[in-house]
Amino acid sequence: MSEAQMPQEFYDVVVHHLPPVDPVGPAGGRPPIDNHTVLRVIWYVLSTSIRWRDVPPEMGCSGETARTRLRDWEEAGIWDHIHLEFLRLLRRDGELEHDTAIVDSAQVRAFGGGDETGPSPVDRRKQGTKYTLMVDRNGIPLAIRLAGANRSDQREILPIIQEQFPAVGGKPGRPLTKPAEVYADAGYDSEATREVLRCLGMKPFIRKSGTEHGSGLGRVRWVVERSLAWLKGLRRLRLRYDRSAAIIHGWATLAMSVINFRLWHNEIQLAE
Repeated sequence: MSEAQMPQEFYDVVVHHLPPVDPVGPAGGRPPIDNHTVLRVIWYVLSTSIRWRDVPPEMGCSGETARTRLRDWEEAGIWDHIHLEFLRLLRRDGELEHDTAIVDSAQVRAFGGGDETGPSPVDRRKQGTKYTLMVDRNGIPLAIRLAGANRSDQREILPIIQEQFPAVGGKPGRPLTKPAEVYADAGYDSEATREVLRCLGMKPFIRKSGTEHGSGLGRVRWVVERSLAWLKGLRRLRLRYDRSAAIIHGWATLAMSVINFRLWHNEIQLAE
């Protein structure tokens, strides 16, 4: 499947964010695997959800080596830098409209449990993880937040907006530090949330629970549902097998970068 193969253009953009590979020491030994080979394996596992131990040897890197780099690069903030780089390119090209932020969530089962999991209220109390995703008006992923599946949506919306809204360069002038408008569905309905957003200078558009459909807010909100579908289209995000917080955060941030690369590269379409 072609989507399982990392495009060279992706690597060309991100290579300067990757740390240099340590040279062979004076005592000799096997040289470390180069970053291109490792990233190609990480992309392959993200796309196919193959088990680490089943990575084909002909790819030139063991699954355990790729897993270690995925974790180490997450702990070093590399994936965050890569995600911000694609946001910068989208803003430079006039595609980013992040004065509007749209928030929604999805749950996935977490086989074997692990960090940031909880009993799912919609999956017979099986362990799961909630992805809370924030996108711009075009559905471009801006930030993602992970929590146990039993975590209330109302407790996730303010942290993702206040703490994770990205300051994106790419054009002259000071980057935005907050959106002007926030859209969300009835799962986030809370007058306290609306009041906090207003006090922070943001205009809330959150559908009230129990009201009939037809508010018109769905014409704006639909892009986040599409982006969540794209996120889960990367199979490692569809079901959670990794127990470590560092690994799952690395996967989630890389997944946003892959989607944004495809949007920037015109492989998938922005909202019309």
